[in-house]
Amino acid sequence: MVWTLDTTHSEVTFSIRHMMFSKVSGSFNVFKATLEIDEEHPENSWVQAEAEVASINTREEKRDAHLRSADFFDADKYPLLTFKSKQVLPKGGRHYDVVGDLTLHGVTREVTFDVEYGGQIPKASNPFGDQRAGLTATTTINRKDFGLTWNFALETGGIMVGEEVKIEINLEAVADS
Repeated sequence: MVWTLDTTHSEVTFSIRHMMFSKVSGSFNVFKATLEIDEEHPENSWVQAEAEVASINTREEKRDAHLRSADFFDADKYPLLTFKSKQVLPKGGRHYDVVGDLTLHGVTREVTFDVEYGGQIPKASNPFGDQRAGLTATTTINRKDFGLTWNFALETGGIMVGEEVKIEINLEAVADS
C-alpha cells in the first residue's frame, strides 16, 4: 500500500556538536515523502523523500542564513536533500535497516537508517477518518562525506562545528485512497 507523508504530524531533525562540548539541533520545515509499506513482506517496502534545504531552521536566523550559503549547503545551487531507499532489511520485531541513497550538497552516498515501525491505525479507529502509519528513522552521517567542510579553529583547541550529524525523522503517513 502506498502512503503519503502527513507533514503536520512529522518532522525531519538533526543535531551536531558545537564548539566540541554542546549540541545544536535544527530541522527542515518543508519536506515530503512517499512510502510503500508491505507489512507481510517488509523487504518489498520502499521510501522516497526530499527536504528543501532553504527551509532549514535552527531557531537562529544568522546561523540559518550561513547554513544556506555556499559555506555549507549552498541552497541556491543544491536546493534539495533527497533519500531513495534501495533495500529494507528486517532486524526483528518492528525494527528495520533501510538502506538507500542520500543526496546532499550534490553528493550521493549510501546510508542506513535504523527504523522503528510504529504500526498502523485503521480508518474506523482514527478520528481523522483515514488509515495512518508511523515510524521513526535515525542515522548518523559525516558531513565531510557530502562536501560540507567549512569549519573554524578555536583558540582553545578544537573546532567550531562537529563532523558527525545525527538525523532523526518522525513520520506519520496517510494511506493513498
